[in-house]
Amino acid sequence: MRDIYAETTNSIIKSIEDNPGKVILPWQRNGSSGLPVNIDTDNSYRGVNIVMLWCAIEESKYSSNTFGTYKQWGKKDCQVRKGEKASPIIFYKELFVEEDGKQKKIPMLRSSTVFNADQVDGYEPPNIEDHGPVDRIKAADAFVERTKATILHGGSAAYYHRKRDDITMPDEQRFFDTQTATRTESYYSTLLHELTHWSGAEHRLNREKGRCFGDDKYAFEELIAELGAAFLCAKLTIEKEPRTDHAAYIANWLEALKGDKKFIFSAAARAQDAVDYLCEL
Repeated sequence: MRDIYAETTNSIIKSIEDNPGKVILPWQRNGSSGLPVNIDTDNSYRGVNIVMLWCAIEESKYSSNTFGTYKQWGKKDCQVRKGEKASPIIFYKELFVEEDGKQKKIPMLRSSTVFNADQVDGYEPPNIEDHGPVDRIKAADAFVERTKATILHGGSAAYYHRKRDDITMPDEQRFFDTQTATRTESYYSTLLHELTHWSGAEHRLNREKGRCFGDDKYAFEELIAELGAAFLCAKLTIEKEPRTDHAAYIANWLEALKGDKKFIFSAAARAQDAVDYLCEL
């Protein structure tokens, strides 16, 4: 008998080891992909800063993924509103110093703070492209409906709201095709990720989610949710095999957990519990 859980986990681990590449959230956040971007350079943030700013976006429910320092927003004739809380980021670079006639490389970490576009006045986000509704998958729709989870659509964010006990999904027209997935695959994968979060509520499986960046429980729950989405995509035949998107997302959260791959096996066990619970519904 096939063990879909083990097959999917092993495939994702192999993709991580093969360097799956950067993460792309497959829907538009006010005109761009889901990676946090800098207002001044229009470049995506990298490494652990992606995780830090994703946390800021989810915690504050920002509609934009665009960030900048106070000075950078000023250069764009925008004003950060009084009392707004900044989000921390980290810069890493290597300095070369002369020592005993030889060049010595010294790593240097520098912290900074940035503000989201939702925190400033005077910013006009670019218009998003309307891709229309996604193609429906009847089996997946029926599966989600039987859970009795409350699913809301609107805006540009995907999240499970613990206090309200509901799921918010981005507007369908924001989803776009990528090199590794169709719009439909991305939509259902995102929905099943949030549904896995929903399964962990106190009155269901009672998983501890944690707060945000710097909290290992938060990162661990993200591993569970993405593995749960991959398992469910396999069970519902939404995907023929796990996409590298799953691996890239998981790799970023493993980085937040100091790259310790034992976490993926622990998360896989919890994700399997979540999928079994949802299947029973």
